[in-house]
Amino acid sequence: MGTTAKEEMAHFWEKNTKSNRPLSPHVTIYKWSLPMAMSITHRGTGVALSLGVSFFGLAALLLPEQFPHYLAMVKSLSLGPALIYSAKFALAFPLSYHTWNGVRHLV
Repeated sequence: MGTTAKEEMAHFWEKNTKSNRPLSPHVTIYKWSLPMAMSITHRGTGVALSLGVSFFGLAALLLPEQFPHYLAMVKSLSLGPALIYSAKFALAFPLSYHTWNGVRHLV
């Protein structure tokens, strides 16, 4: 008769404990380096861009008005220049970073 997954795991850990073998190193033992940080940021900006494009595409399909209407709504809020430039940076940074890091990778 077969064993359950729980029994198999118990047997596995019992065998490994008896053999006194070291565990594999974990991510926390590695020192952070610039390429590691750039790779993680590249993945993060890629996910953010994918989600952003999906969100705006869905909004374009589902919202009842056209884009100029929503642009006029944002303009009517009279947001300060600091907030406007921060929003522009938040939109432009992921795109430019992801693009240039991809070009760097290809080169």
